[in-house]
Amino acid sequence: MSDSPLRERILDATAGLTIGGGWAAVSMGKVASAVGVSRQTVHTEVGTKAELAELLVIREVEAFLGEVIAGFEGAADVPTAIERSITRVLARAEDSSLVRGVVSAAHGADTELLPLLTTRPEHLLDLATATVQGLVAPFDLPLPQARIDATIEVIVRVALSQVMHPTGSPHETAEHLAWMVRVVLDALPGEATR
Repeated sequence: MSDSPLRERILDATAGLTIGGGWAAVSMGKVASAVGVSRQTVHTEVGTKAELAELLVIREVEAFLGEVIAGFEGAADVPTAIERSITRVLARAEDSSLVRGVVSAAHGADTELLPLLTTRPEHLLDLATATVQGLVAPFDLPLPQARIDATIEVIVRVALSQVMHPTGSPHETAEHLAWMVRVVLDALPGEATR
């Protein structure tokens, strides 16, 4: 994604409008007015309203991936890194007005942003999974790569599910997922060759 200052201002304004009135209340004219530019300038910078929504979601996802990376920094083992990362991600989700707005859409409110997370999750899932795979790669894990990749995908899917529909506190959920990773890593030695 571009680091254009204008694009960031547009996305900030869009987030503010979305938080204030839902995605249905966002128009390219309102965004332009909030930023102090013409509507054509907004279109030139970000494209259509659908493309603007996608950029907004991608920016939020990148911020969440930053939390994952921070959770891995200095971690002595993968379970600890997973626990720290998931705690950070879910705490951010709790604190994010934008995420709360998207989650409320899942419960009957404005639903236009929701499809970017739920009906077209491939990009989001692939990006998150690839990020975690890259962070796990330096650890010497006693499992074949296929098992590692499958475990990462499950963890990512559960984390995304918890962002949308939390069933416990960030720490509780993270501790449960870290426990599962520890169980996988402590599997019988024969598992490493299956």
